[in-house]
Amino acid sequence: MTVKTPLERLGYGFIPEQYLPPGRDEYYLRNEQSNGVRYRDLTTAEIARLEANGNRAVHWGDVKVEDGFDPDLIQGSRFYGLVRIRSLGQYYLTFHDLKAPVGIYDSTIISSDIGADTSITKVGYLSHYIIRDRTVIAQVDEIACTNHSKFGNGTLKEGEPEDVRIWIELGNENGGRKVLPFNGMTSADAYLWYKYRDDETLMQRFKAMTERELDPRRGYYGVIGSGSVIKSCRIIKDVFIGDSAYIKGANKLKNLTINSNPKEPTQIGEGVELVNGIIEAGSRVFYGVKAVRFYLAAHASLKYGARLLNSYLGENSTISCCEVLNSLIFPAHEQHHNNSFLCAAAVLGQSNLAAGATLGSNHNSRSNDGEVLAGRGFWPGLCVSIKHNCRFASFSLLTKADYPSEMLIPLPFALVSRDETENRLLILPAYWFRHNMYALARNAWKFKARDKRVVRKLLIETDYLAPDTAEEMFAALEFLEQHIGTKRLHSAEGDEPFTLPAGLLERSNQSPLLLKARTGYETYRKMIHLYAMKSLVIWAGETGRELPEIPAELRDATRDSWVNLGGQMVPSARVARLREDVKEGVLATWEALHQRYEELAGLYSIDRARHAFASLCALHDTSPETLAPGELVGHLRDAIQFNRELVAGVRESRAKDYTEPFRAITYDSPEEMAEVIGTLESNEFIRHAEAAARDFEREAGRVCPDFVSP
Repeated sequence: MTVKTPLERLGYGFIPEQYLPPGRDEYYLRNEQSNGVRYRDLTTAEIARLEANGNRAVHWGDVKVEDGFDPDLIQGSRFYGLVRIRSLGQYYLTFHDLKAPVGIYDSTIISSDIGADTSITKVGYLSHYIIRDRTVIAQVDEIACTNHSKFGNGTLKEGEPEDVRIWIELGNENGGRKVLPFNGMTSADAYLWYKYRDDETLMQRFKAMTERELDPRRGYYGVIGSGSVIKSCRIIKDVFIGDSAYIKGANKLKNLTINSNPKEPTQIGEGVELVNGIIEAGSRVFYGVKAVRFYLAAHASLKYGARLLNSYLGENSTISCCEVLNSLIFPAHEQHHNNSFLCAAAVLGQSNLAAGATLGSNHNSRSNDGEVLAGRGFWPGLCVSIKHNCRFASFSLLTKADYPSEMLIPLPFALVSRDETENRLLILPAYWFRHNMYALARNAWKFKARDKRVVRKLLIETDYLAPDTAEEMFAALEFLEQHIGTKRLHSAEGDEPFTLPAGLLERSNQSPLLLKARTGYETYRKMIHLYAMKSLVIWAGETGRELPEIPAELRDATRDSWVNLGGQMVPSARVARLREDVKEGVLATWEALHQRYEELAGLYSIDRARHAFASLCALHDTSPETLAPGELVGHLRDAIQFNRELVAGVRESRAKDYTEPFRAITYDSPEEMAEVIGTLESNEFIRHAEAAARDFEREAGRVCPDFVSP
């Protein structure tokens, strides 16, 4: 129901009296947000000129200006409340093909600050905003801010009930893993809050840290940063917008923080509707996207009608055309095509969902409390359908199939398929290393090359050989030894199809079939060996050591499980210490916790080297005390040979695309094919992979003077 109030009150009383501190007026927070500009009253001549240009104000005495103000640059506009205008000059602003004259034209301005040399044209309602310098705003129906705006953060303002607080319900639709969003939240923060739900003290600390981060006072104004461009939009309400943002054609933006800066401008495009969210710098949101209760990390993208609800999308990720609900997604996630669906899941990065994937849509419990946990490199193929609950080791590849039962896949780098005739799972361990090295290696290279972050809050690991995957491969060796038997794994029959017990990998009465177990077992051992030696060579090079010195330097090395902390790899013991420090108040703020992430990133090289050395010893059934320095030379020679085989596999797996006859059927000549897809020899990534292998061998020779290349 509308309420009638005298026009002379429009623009005043922004902060209710009960929320004003003693001795403060309704502008005290606005003044804190401003740049300390000195304003003056309008002169009588300026008021006359403004009115001659078709402008009106209820109280011209509350329109303040800075020296350098030109009244002829304000035309056909109305002013209510305290309006402050910085200097306006005879200029126009250019952005791409848009040319906008400086000034205020045909607009309604209510209690706002207008920056220097700003262009505002046909803004139907601009209320309680601070517009920074050189900003362009054209043809926008409404830009308004309320006194209780939270700009997408999960806080409460004075006098608000708990039920209006915004939570993001990650990983599970029942809200049991919900987190409070705050500007600057990392995927590591989200994961810690999502994961350790049984630690009530930790959960309470996180909530208290978030409350401390956010100011409960009422009366903050919305901000549109310097150099931003906003055009042809409908509703912008309770939105903080950073510098150099570009927003065009949006339908509705409400309760948001849109971070942006000149080096990492954020763009919001046509038909977008965003409510209750935070967007980091460098992100892109275009073409009919709908997002509610969400967080976009730096350089994330939503495109082409994507729907994102109750989810965190990590750095350098893209979702197009798809629907994603209640999910925690780590960096470098790719999800495209109109019928892909992801619900109630934690996907730990470097993942790719193919067209038609339907993950977690069928609730097979008595409530909507199912979830999926997928390690990094997760890749469900075309039209894959899986149910809750499922858990997948890193770099699991699922072939096209309807998987009707819950699955537990503990073997990393495996191909998972389904025998429809026998209605059972087929598992091929270490598939990626043996059959598709080009895609595996190229993805690792691509993710690193496409990391556009200017401020890198986390040290994101993109190598498929890292401590987390090494530990998973050790677990896979134990699994194969337990269920296949060491004797069989070392015999020819170890590669024959092996039937695993029903109920082991799938909640089904049908027995899964394990394929090429012996080859997978041997491949896992080779890859752990290669991981260990590469890590040691890198560490020796970084620290100026020689390889024979390593046994003495790292004799206290032990293996530990590792946590994928939002894309940054951290030993479990260090994560446990971090959690205790949060609970004990040693890390009392999110800033302090983020500084700890930086410290952990600085320790990654030595932590990885210790883990690598301990892994090498465990793999070869020796100990750091008994491993002779000379043995490392032989291990290095083996590692280089393994690496050469991998690089050859990169070339061979891509070469199939040139030698397979059906790949050429749409071309009339080899020359036409070469023009369209390039040649094998000109492939940029193959050249990169082969150059990287040569670099590894050169570095090996440098840190190991006695080494002779095989």
